Amino acid sequence: MSLETQKSENSKPTKLDFIRQVVADDCKSGKWGGKVVTRFPPEPNGYLHIGHAKAFCIDFGVAEEYGGWCNLRFDDTNPVKEEEEFVEAIKEDVAWMGWRWKYLCFASDYFQQMYDYAVELIQKGKAYVDDLPADEIGRTRGTLTAPGTPSPWRDRPVKESLDLFTRMKAGEFPNGARVLRAKIDMAHPNLNLRDPVMYRILHARHHRTGDAWCIYPMYDWAHGLEDSIEGVTHSLCSLEFENHRPLYDWFIDAINEGRPEPIHHPQQIEFARFNLTYTLMSKRKLRTLVEDGHVHGWDDPRMPTLCGMRRRGFTPEAIRDFLDRVGVAKFVGTSDYALLEHCVRDHLNKTAPRVMAVLNPLKVVITNYPEGQSEQLDAINNPEDASAGVRPLPFGRELYIERDDFMEDPPKKFFRLAPDREVRLRYAYFITCQEVVKDAVGNIVELHCTYDPATRGGDSPDGRKVKATLHWVSAAESLPMTVRMYEHLFTAENPEEVPDGQDFTVNINPNSFREVEGFVEPSVQGAEPLSRYQFERLGYYCVDKDSTADRLVFNRTVGLKDTWAKQQNKA
Repeated sequence: MSLETQKSENSKPTKLDFIRQVVADDCKSGKWGGKVVTRFPPEPNGYLHIGHAKAFCIDFGVAEEYGGWCNLRFDDTNPVKEEEEFVEAIKEDVAWMGWRWKYLCFASDYFQQMYDYAVELIQKGKAYVDDLPADEIGRTRGTLTAPGTPSPWRDRPVKESLDLFTRMKAGEFPNGARVLRAKIDMAHPNLNLRDPVMYRILHARHHRTGDAWCIYPMYDWAHGLEDSIEGVTHSLCSLEFENHRPLYDWFIDAINEGRPEPIHHPQQIEFARFNLTYTLMSKRKLRTLVEDGHVHGWDDPRMPTLCGMRRRGFTPEAIRDFLDRVGVAKFVGTSDYALLEHCVRDHLNKTAPRVMAVLNPLKVVITNYPEGQSEQLDAINNPEDASAGVRPLPFGRELYIERDDFMEDPPKKFFRLAPDREVRLRYAYFITCQEVVKDAVGNIVELHCTYDPATRGGDSPDGRKVKATLHWVSAAESLPMTVRMYEHLFTAENPEEVPDGQDFTVNINPNSFREVEGFVEPSVQGAEPLSRYQFERLGYYCVDKDSTADRLVFNRTVGLKDTWAKQQNKA
């Protein structure tokens, strides 16, 4: 494969995206000794969403394609918000998506080394301990058009800063009393280089180091050093870190100045984050949805979290297909949620076994079928996969069909069941409606039909045709189930667009979740959570973890209607 192109699944050459072009050029030139080392560095303060998946698919994908490796590194520098629960959830999500890290790393592994580097900068006169409170540091930082104001402690003697920094580490001072700042340029046009804070005092127990530390590094100080220690060659970041790249470089260059053995200096490359219609990507706002009870937890199937998508029935293959189609960009864009659903539908169509289920049941009694008799029909498990074989499907005198598949007084283009009309039951027989049974207030409660025994399997020996085929289940042998129906969590394509004075919650869809009770054929008995099926004529559904031995619970993954494909055909 040439360095300018890569092969897609259908073996057609495609142009490299800009990140892969940089990596390909570096490999060709021998930069980094031909090595490619990347990392995915989440903070363990929440659950990963599909935006994070976009990032780590780039990190892991680039490393894999160029014969390198990717580390999974937890940026655990803020003990107040970080928990072991999130560490384990992130590991599970990355592995579920099909990626394997070479090294599992933590920023906390390097706390001592980062501290030692900070001491070096103080000794070089490139960092100082500042007594200004945080709000004053912010106020004196300046603006895009006005320079900042130097701290009165900026020229504190090196010996004094070293002493204070040692005492900060020893726990002598309360939270917020002092910080360590880099001494760069308070008039720099990039505000990030106006003496940024490197360390703050935070007396909080860390999920890994316990009470060993009470000063913690800021992200900008830690980020480049972590990459350096791990030998990362290409530090792939989202676009909001572009303005931080000069600081990333300054810190490493400052450490290396006058050093007989310079530390490794990776290169940072930024790519655009992507947005998804009807979806929020802000971890803070997703937390609000959970904590304020708008959803049923981080793994609610309406959430864009990977655990939510997994519970809904999305597959990692489908998500990766979607992210591949979205591609890698330099500019922020918004992708259509319908494309994600298309990718899910496309994968499940190839892999999900078919079963029949009824969500809004109407009872059918076949009056000329012998009472007490039943039989087993053959049903195809997946027409897209001949190796999937067939399954037994029980048929008897009493059945359930969808209530929407019957109309007592049908309009002209309604071809399903109606009085005196013949239809086909999938895999079974032709039936004709002879009588409509109603309750005392006129509601239809039951249909009496006759069947033609000669049409077993769904074909007529005399060649007569019917215009509709209905799905159904045996009333005697089907299993009761609860089905959770999901729609978009937000009514607006961009949930962030709200009237003045309101927040994003005004766009929450009040009809995004409902439950229905139905029946499903017995072949799914004992199905494990996350088992995925196509309910024929209805859509794709996934067994939920709330299922019990007595009652199955399914989540609707996606319907059969493909709005994205329809849009592409029109285009």
